[in-house]
Amino acid sequence: MNVSMNASTALASATGQVTGNDVGVSVLKKAMEVEAQNAVQLINAIPKPEKTTANLPSNLGQNVNTTA
Repeated sequence: MNVSMNASTALASATGQVTGNDVGVSVLKKAMEVEAQNAVQLINAIPKPEKTTANLPSNLGQNVNTTA
């Protein structure tokens, strides 16, 4: 009788751990979704750079001059 009680207790404990793990994974997935949404909002909040070529020569910015 003692063996069957220990087996049922172990089974219940294992089932509880599996359920707990499933809940933990679900919470983690939801947190990752929320973080992804926040990242998209932050990226979209970055202002777009304006291309201004006001009174600049057309060859400006075409080459990089380096010396060693």
